[in-house]
Amino acid sequence: MRKHETYAQQPHIRIITGACPHDCPDTCAWQIAVDERTGRAVDIWGHPDHPITRGRLCGKVERYLDRVYHPERLTRPLKRVGPKGSGQFVPVSWDEAIADIAARLQQIIAEYGAEAVLPYSYAGTMGLLQGEGMASRFFNRMGASRLARTICATAGFEGLTYTLGAALATDTEAFAKARFILIWGSNTLTSNMHLWPFVQEARANGARVIVIDPARTRTARAADEWIAINPGTDGVLALAMMHVIIRDALYDADYVARATVGFDRLVARVRDWTPERAETITGVPAARIERLAHEYATTRPAAIRINYGLQRHAGGGMTVRTIACLPALVGAWRDEGGGLQLSTSGAFRFNRNVLERPDLLQGREPRTINMIRLGDALSLDPARLAQAHYRPRPVDPPVRPEEAGPPVKALIVYNSNPAAVAPHQQAVLEGLRREDLFTVVLEHFQTDTADYADYILPATTQAEHWDIVKPYGHYYLMLNRPAIAPLGESLPNSEIFRRLAQAMGYTEACFTQSDEEILREFVEAQTDPVFEGITWERLVRDGWARLNLPQPFVPFADGRFPTPSGKCELYSERMAEDGYDPLPTWTPPATRRNADAATVWQQGWLFCISPPAHSFLNTTFVNVERLRRREGEPSLWIHPDDAAARGIREGALVRVWNERGEVHLRAHLTEDIVHGTVLAPSIWWNKLSPDGRNINQVTPAEESDMGGGARFYDVLVRVEPLAVASEEPESTQQAVSLA
Repeated sequence: MRKHETYAQQPHIRIITGACPHDCPDTCAWQIAVDERTGRAVDIWGHPDHPITRGRLCGKVERYLDRVYHPERLTRPLKRVGPKGSGQFVPVSWDEAIADIAARLQQIIAEYGAEAVLPYSYAGTMGLLQGEGMASRFFNRMGASRLARTICATAGFEGLTYTLGAALATDTEAFAKARFILIWGSNTLTSNMHLWPFVQEARANGARVIVIDPARTRTARAADEWIAINPGTDGVLALAMMHVIIRDALYDADYVARATVGFDRLVARVRDWTPERAETITGVPAARIERLAHEYATTRPAAIRINYGLQRHAGGGMTVRTIACLPALVGAWRDEGGGLQLSTSGAFRFNRNVLERPDLLQGREPRTINMIRLGDALSLDPARLAQAHYRPRPVDPPVRPEEAGPPVKALIVYNSNPAAVAPHQQAVLEGLRREDLFTVVLEHFQTDTADYADYILPATTQAEHWDIVKPYGHYYLMLNRPAIAPLGESLPNSEIFRRLAQAMGYTEACFTQSDEEILREFVEAQTDPVFEGITWERLVRDGWARLNLPQPFVPFADGRFPTPSGKCELYSERMAEDGYDPLPTWTPPATRRNADAATVWQQGWLFCISPPAHSFLNTTFVNVERLRRREGEPSLWIHPDDAAARGIREGALVRVWNERGEVHLRAHLTEDIVHGTVLAPSIWWNKLSPDGRNINQVTPAEESDMGGGARFYDVLVRVEPLAVASEEPESTQQAVSLA
């Protein structure tokens, strides 16, 4: 008997349907059993009727109630009484906290202007209201600096939309019909597990599944084949595949003629990208590239699943743009189960104005700060602050120091933990230590970032508030209903910003609406045909609703794309206008631009990537003891050959360092990582790491090629046994030019 059926027979148990809020493409529907006698949630499971969730939650979210009822859960506002970073706080009332925060913000605005206030948030919740809905109203009314939320996906998103016109994708359910599946730069079993049953269904029907990745991940071990590739070279592999497909006339001539623009120029571009040339860069044997291109082009339906890991380097946007050309070249978009999936978010064509209220800006255009440049943004050096301004394209002019605007004097953090997740960690922590920086953190726990706050405000979890969640891995809009009352004095983000708005003297009616009123109004305001038939009542009744899309949904079967040309743009005039090469190419990672890989290795450097640990989701769940024990301790995968050259043994503590910082990790020798590359599963809280640091000590804050995205996997490091660690050698300066 299934869980919901068991609990339904118990009269004191109430079952509430909700949606997982976390930064994962699966966006699961869940059910929570609540004991009405105590008001306590007693169990959680995946909703059995949701077409993607199918009754299962990942190992992390299965422990969600461990977070809700964690003994260290914040339930009262806290005010700092010790030095910044010491974690010393005392409880205060909500009235005192809100009044003091409002007074401090008003003082800063009066002296420096509203742009001196910087919001900082990302995907701690993917909910539209508790994420950016009410917060946007508040900061728009204030006129605060805007934040470009670039830390995860912007480079790949831009590369995809230059090519396809929108983030539309092969339907997750349609993967079951594929006969050839490339999982390219995605560890599906860790970060997208609800796709896997459809992949398995395809395999049962004869599909072949190949994983392309620098690491033999859980997914690679479960697939039919692992193709090991050097990090940051995926675009080269795609170019070589196109070379073979065109050379051997394996492309779909009819679809190319009807549905693409720029084919003749693409032919000229890929002529020199032979498999032999690609082998020297990617590490993938030329013969294997030949076979891969033939398998992909001659098997239908053929699907590619890419994820955001492969775009976290200086050429990440172009990498996704190049791979995204492949399905049109072979006509894979014709077939149900064919095509490519990076994100489905482009199908949710929301009118967000009613939710976020940009009209409250009243014509003001505040500066926009790139979130990955937080260390620069918090610097009091105008030149560094100017570098922190958002410049997503090459044609965007640099900001001069005298144009940078006021220093950031107030930082309001919600749905994020930048002290742990932001790159160039030392610079971020230096900024957070500023005594003149007024910092407010909305949180569930006293995270690394919260230790630097002046006030910590206790926020509710997804089990305790209303929200609507937009997925990016399927086409079902999700509603979350609160299952339990807020713990202690915790409040939803929406209510915290309501109270701050009132204390700031903002009298607009939008700051008095309840969460249900806001969400109902938002649903009713949607007029795009994809939302036809989706009503508030339907969401409350069922918990989700599929967009009004054809079934099956094969987004580009007719050869029409939402690009300026109406076709898949193998050649993009818009890219040329924005300062990019208009054709697919390889934009090397910064770590490979001034020297080839062999030279880098000869100098003793290793490429470093830091994908998600299986038991964590960014820094969420790190403080859940059961999950932390499952993960073990902060570690570093290193190939035995690289370890031997450095005198490193299995289980040894090693120093991982470069010119930005260092971290100590436990070495794990394995052939599951390509030679010359190390891998640090992440992201550990600093305070829960043995040496009080994590891998973002060594990651750069510089931008990728498109969208101002992050370069977390574009890193060179030295690795040595901790017992013989020495001072930085003179060659450190050379690392700056390489990294």
